[in-house]
Amino acid sequence: MGADVSMLGIRLEPELARRLDWLARATGRPKSDLAREALRSYLDANVEEARRQSLLASQAPVGEFTADDTGWTAQS
Repeated sequence: MGADVSMLGIRLEPELARRLDWLARATGRPKSDLAREALRSYLDANVEEARRQSLLASQAPVGEFTADDTGWTAQS
């Protein structure tokens, strides 16, 4: 890891912290490496979908679509 990195502090629920601690001990890897890998995987899996949703929203006529936690829905 080079000098060109940024720090991120996060709060974890106790169960998530316990799981991270366990995995770090079991693998001998730093928790920060595991968290960075998990975040990278999550972003790789979700950024493209978010871009598609954003593009759809920007191209839709006003009032024709609504957004919720499952994505965009056409108004009937």
